[in-house]
Amino acid sequence: MEKKITVLLVDDHSLVRRGFRRMLEDEADMEVVGEAGNGEDSIKLAKELHPQVVVMDCALPGMNGLQATRQIIEDLPDTAVLMLSMHSESTWVRQAVEAGARGYVLKNAMDLELGPAIRKVAAGETVFDPTVEQRSVLKGERSAALTQRELEVLQMIVDGKSNKEIATVLELSANTVAVHRANIMNSLGIHKTAELVVYAIRSGLVNVP
Repeated sequence: MEKKITVLLVDDHSLVRRGFRRMLEDEADMEVVGEAGNGEDSIKLAKELHPQVVVMDCALPGMNGLQATRQIIEDLPDTAVLMLSMHSESTWVRQAVEAGARGYVLKNAMDLELGPAIRKVAAGETVFDPTVEQRSVLKGERSAALTQRELEVLQMIVDGKSNKEIATVLELSANTVAVHRANIMNSLGIHKTAELVVYAIRSGLVNVP
């Protein structure tokens, strides 16, 4: 008998996890070895269980799926992450790819074929939902994705902190923070702080209390 593909499910909704587990129980070559409801737990469980594939929800409370993916890939480079998201915009896909995800599929797709997608990423292939704007990602064009540090700065901008306050928290100079702020705006093509805050919240790039 062939060895089963081990899978860790990460989603903050237990009903969603249960649904995915049922889908995968029908796949004879797969075994769900664990479930996590947030980013921190997903990293902990991944280290303990060494799953071949992590099915990662993009929008998680606290540490989001992109941040958790980055950490898991750093700790376990042989583990494949399949990102599930509600967002089809290319910015999100790029960020998932840069975080190390091997696949990106839309959660709300009517014909979500989780089993085949897991098989592909486990075999080292990449999987993209046909409806996501992946052309620019695959061509490797200039990425609008933000670095981990820029995401931290963006979160604090949305929280209403000034450059000086952000500098204190991150132990950087105010000038460095100003450069990060300018880079974020350039990357996203936004020129006003108010627009940046609205875009960041709508796109789910930051956590809103």
